[in-house]
Amino acid sequence: MVAAEINRDDKTWLPTFGGWLIALLSTLGALFIGEVMGQAPCDLCWYQRAFMFPLAILLAVAAYRSDGGAWFYAAPLAAIGWLIAAFHNLLYFKIIPTAIKPCGQGPSCSGDGMILFGALPIPLLSLAAFTAIIALLLTVRRRTSS
Repeated sequence: MVAAEINRDDKTWLPTFGGWLIALLSTLGALFIGEVMGQAPCDLCWYQRAFMFPLAILLAVAAYRSDGGAWFYAAPLAAIGWLIAAFHNLLYFKIIPTAIKPCGQGPSCSGDGMILFGALPIPLLSLAAFTAIIALLLTVRRRTSS
């Protein structure tokens, strides 16, 4: 078997692929919001991007190689991104009283411009994406330790 051959019978391939798909869609969504819609991200959005964008690359390689050890190097990135996203949500929902400073031009993530489909705040979507990726990586870990 060639190392780069995709083994879909492997118990870790599907959750790794799922994590990659979420990271890819999150990355493309962030780029669409910033580049097409022209909304500059706030500081916390930039930090979350710094941890989401590499996940799209790492998990693509891991899925391609059916790398069951992907959780070991991808989970720390997702966990740090999750912590930033959780803090961002605490700010957004005014659970902790600190103003969100916009980065450059454009609205802050607490403004109406950062709500998609009329009801979904972008910080909440980021938290959901990191949560789903972590859950999938924990599934990979559980399946590799069996």
